[in-house]
Amino acid sequence: MARTVRPRVFVTRQLPGEALGRLSRLVDLSVWEEELPPSRDTLMAQAALCEGLVTLLTDRVDARLLDCAPNLRAVSNVAVGYDNIDVPACTGRRVAVGNTPGALTETSADFAFALILGLARRVAEADAFVRAGKWKTWSPTLLLGTDVYGATLGIVGPGAIGAAVARRARGFGMRILYVSREPKPALEAQTGARQVDKATLLAEADILTLHVPLTPATKHWVGRAELAAMKPGALLVNTARGGVIDQDALVEALREGRLGGAALDVTQPEPLPPDSPLMTLPNVLLAPHIASASHATRGRMASMAVDNLLAALEGRRPPHCVNPEVFE
Repeated sequence: MARTVRPRVFVTRQLPGEALGRLSRLVDLSVWEEELPPSRDTLMAQAALCEGLVTLLTDRVDARLLDCAPNLRAVSNVAVGYDNIDVPACTGRRVAVGNTPGALTETSADFAFALILGLARRVAEADAFVRAGKWKTWSPTLLLGTDVYGATLGIVGPGAIGAAVARRARGFGMRILYVSREPKPALEAQTGARQVDKATLLAEADILTLHVPLTPATKHWVGRAELAAMKPGALLVNTARGGVIDQDALVEALREGRLGGAALDVTQPEPLPPDSPLMTLPNVLLAPHIASASHATRGRMASMAVDNLLAALEGRRPPHCVNPEVFE
């Protein structure tokens, strides 16, 4: 009896949960074991041998890679976003692209709100202060922060995660404003949020939180002009993509004291170089792109990515398909 040839799949990093074990029983699996992503040359060499790739945001899948991978049928991103993948190039080559929407909404919203609270109440600064042995006594002027309860929250991108942040903000009695191409009546009914234009949002928000994908339209959505238009002392939180903010302009605004502080889970580039001026500013809270980093959520993302990949390899439309026209 002829042995069935199993499709070859390369996974660009170890993943949590049981997803890889399930995948290994159905495909000829190779997993990159190192902490840092595979090099460009390694990724291209592996893709040339494979029918399927499971990728992260750090793995660039473009026309050049696709040209080296004539047997590739599916790319499954372990992320909601997919700006690391040239989707039109994949579609033109009948390569299905999958992602993991919805899996990380509540977890990411939790973390965005944690950054809001941590930045406003200077939690990281306080921790460093205590560890450095600087705490001598209780003082009425020590590490004064910004109240979150009752503040005005501006949301850029009231999609699933932005809306989940708004629901949390309602519990803090916040006034919620948002900018969007279209009104969000369900969000408004749930949270009392109000749609405003960009100028109003920037002028009135005490805390501005970003939840948009990185596209040509959103690149540097917050630049010098926007930072100058923000309320003096306002706080800026970014859990979207680093490129949504002009980081040079951000550094200037922070150094000059026009902005009260910034909390960044995402930067451009990632990771930040050690000499980045953001590393030296006390009113900046930095995290290593971990908004979705809970055991349950990352395991769910891995499982969804495997489901997408297996469906595409079987000739079926993945449950979460970025380019469904491949199957039309």
